[in-house]
Amino acid sequence: MSNKGAEMAPKYDPQAIEKNRYDWWLSGKFFEAKNDREKEPYTIVIPPPNVTGRLHLGHAWDTTLQDILTRMKRMQGYDVLWLPGMDHAGIATQAKVEEQLRKEGKSRYDLGREKFLEETWKWKEEYADFIRQQWKKLGLGLDYSKERFTLDEGLSKAVREVFVRLYEEGLIYRGEYIINWDPATKTALSDIEVIYKDVQGAFYHMRYPLADGTGSIEIATTRPETMLGDTAVAVHPEDERYKHLIGKTVILPIIGREIPIVADDYVDMEFGSGAVKITPAHDPNDFEIGNRHNLERILVMNEDGTMNENAGKYQGMDRFECRKQIVKDLQSEEILFKVEDHMHSVGHSERSGAVVEPYLSTQWFVKMQPLAEAAVKLQQTDEKVHFVPERFEKTYLHWMENIRDWCISRQLWWGHRIPAWYHKETGEMYVGHTAPEDGENWEQDTDVLDTWFSSALWPFSTMGWPDADANDYKRYYPTDCLVTGYDIIFFWVSRMIFQGLKFTGKKPFNDVLIHGLVRDAEGRKMSKSLGNGVDPMDVIDQYGADSLRFFLATGSSPGHDLRFSMEKVESVWNFANKIWNASRFALLNMDGFTHEDIDFGQEMTVADKWILTRLNDTIEMVTRLSDKYEFGEVGRVLYHFIWDDLCDWYIEMAKIPLYGDDEAAKNTTRSVLAYVLDNTMRLLHPFMPFITEEIWQNLPHQGESITVASWPQANEELSDRQAANEMKTLMEIIRAVRNIRAEVHTPMSKKITLMLKAKDEKVLQVLEKNRTYIERFCNPEELKMEVGLKAPEKAMSAVVTGVELYLPLAGLINIEEEIARLEKEWDKWNKEVERVQKKLANEKFVSKAPPAIVEEERAKEKDYVAKRKAVEERMAELKSTT
Repeated sequence: MSNKGAEMAPKYDPQAIEKNRYDWWLSGKFFEAKNDREKEPYTIVIPPPNVTGRLHLGHAWDTTLQDILTRMKRMQGYDVLWLPGMDHAGIATQAKVEEQLRKEGKSRYDLGREKFLEETWKWKEEYADFIRQQWKKLGLGLDYSKERFTLDEGLSKAVREVFVRLYEEGLIYRGEYIINWDPATKTALSDIEVIYKDVQGAFYHMRYPLADGTGSIEIATTRPETMLGDTAVAVHPEDERYKHLIGKTVILPIIGREIPIVADDYVDMEFGSGAVKITPAHDPNDFEIGNRHNLERILVMNEDGTMNENAGKYQGMDRFECRKQIVKDLQSEEILFKVEDHMHSVGHSERSGAVVEPYLSTQWFVKMQPLAEAAVKLQQTDEKVHFVPERFEKTYLHWMENIRDWCISRQLWWGHRIPAWYHKETGEMYVGHTAPEDGENWEQDTDVLDTWFSSALWPFSTMGWPDADANDYKRYYPTDCLVTGYDIIFFWVSRMIFQGLKFTGKKPFNDVLIHGLVRDAEGRKMSKSLGNGVDPMDVIDQYGADSLRFFLATGSSPGHDLRFSMEKVESVWNFANKIWNASRFALLNMDGFTHEDIDFGQEMTVADKWILTRLNDTIEMVTRLSDKYEFGEVGRVLYHFIWDDLCDWYIEMAKIPLYGDDEAAKNTTRSVLAYVLDNTMRLLHPFMPFITEEIWQNLPHQGESITVASWPQANEELSDRQAANEMKTLMEIIRAVRNIRAEVHTPMSKKITLMLKAKDEKVLQVLEKNRTYIERFCNPEELKMEVGLKAPEKAMSAVVTGVELYLPLAGLINIEEEIARLEKEWDKWNKEVERVQKKLANEKFVSKAPPAIVEEERAKEKDYVAKRKAVEERMAELKSTT
């Protein structure tokens, strides 16, 4: 294909080049898994976003990392499946729909269950469409032919299968327990849906009178409203202060109920008075004590957080209003004798923000110990799940080893209905995939399952499990990498692992790549209250998807938080602009040049050989670092290669043959440019898919799209280390001359005398061979290059590898200032010598580092010592003239 360089717009405009490209990719079906048996499968399932709203920067970061991995693997020849989908997000979505109804003056009860679910499905469709539009704008290479939703029929079947099997094995049970209750959404919460915040509260000290009138016993509480449900006072059996009271009773103030004093090892003798009130229906520890002593469980609250009929005269009051009133009443009765300020940790609902109430309720639970044990055991084998960074494995294991049974029922309408039915007359319970045959005599459980119950099955339920013969399940499970934030290791990652092991016998993924949170430029968490949130779509509108993606992917190392900075996104836009301009320049100089014209058979310049060597090094580094998920380092390597090596050096040097008359030299330069740009676009493609596809389509290339072009391979035949070293010397000379010119305010346009003292004949040959470059980029009026060259008295000097250079700038040089400058130069090289010698003196480094790396450090030591010596000699020469 011939080039279309002239067709590239003069200016880089991300909006223009990103506009229709995604639809073109989709129409070409480039992202669809091919089920090609000759290729190895590579699978990622997207962490399904909730259908509660639009995606935020965290989603953009998370999905960009997945897109990089899948684009790279596709180019490396894998049969890639990146499966998209969304989560129904029970509580969160229901809360949004109920909020919408409230604005219309309605509640879900006005609509009834069926109508309410219809409204929620409408919400889901609307927001699923928003999410797909955002995926499109980000350029995500998703296989939409496999898209799933956690309430799909296939996934619902998997959920029922898991529930029924766990129930039949005795791992799911129904029981009355203290659970976390959200009075705002009127549903149970699992432990990890509770966020603890330090709140200024109080300790209320009270005396409960003994029933026999012989005195009282002191207790303290942070929740006086729960005393209405007290059924005992507990003391430690070894507490000498209270041994004589064990078995006696006290009169519960206000209520007047007689309750026993019991002995229990749970009580801490050192804390407070050593006596505690026991409310089995409103505290998890009291619940356990109540079980041990056969105490009654008296619930004093309604589901909405108001007091119920067991609260006596406080019935109907909000729990916090009741607290205020009960404190007044107890003070007036002189039962409450002291209130002291107390900062304590209070659980809040992650979804509604309401203070969570420990609440006695009949719920469904998963017995976690056997499931957790299998998952922990897996981590002791070679088949373990690999966490990146490794430190997060400890976080995961700590939670698994200290796990409690999981409350899985939710008092909602939106979600997977629990597959349990109760007989209308006998109360008998039936658990199964469908209702019993005489369905009209049975009522289904009104609760739904915790959202995490279905999303725990995501890696295999999306593939067609429980049908063991499902093609996708057989081909693409287990998955290769899960990309997620450290904030949901407990919620989701752990649950997928134990459910995957239990139901498929395999871990659900090989690697878990953990990233942090996106914070603002000051390191604060982004939130509505701070008003510091950033909509990724707004950033794309301003700077394009490629700029946002490259910033997100390369802005931090695995496991760390990312500070968002619009200035940094803008600097990536400048990088993209540099790439655009360099590519356009190259293409404008390739008129009619085709892929078939690429020919490395003619003589190459040192610059040609050097850039091809640097390309090989870059391919190797990018591939190696990407395999280790070190995308921040990949970004640094690509940025340096493209901006510095390719744009600032090679393209400038390529202008010499391109603007000359030697057609063979022109063709070689075009060949190198075409080859290097083609491979560079491929390396950069997973990070910046839009600009790379646009440029690649204009390059002399083979293939339909860069998305399915092969990943670059280092071609050692095109590596020339000697040429790379020669080029390094030339670059050092040119930089040194530019720096000296800048110091003495001598512009590049002004002619100068340049004297180069070569270390030996070999170095001199290199200089002579590359005289054109030195003349072009140093602009000397006179150029002297000799081995035994005598240094002029009044000259600025610099030391580079194998060469000393002098610029006799008569009248512009102050000897004292030049000596001071050289002293700084000496200090710089001395520090480099000390650093490298310290490294080489480290036995661990020398024995463990690859031999090539050790050799490289030894070569640096030799180079730095020579440079330090040359600076010393020059200083001595100058000092002798003063």
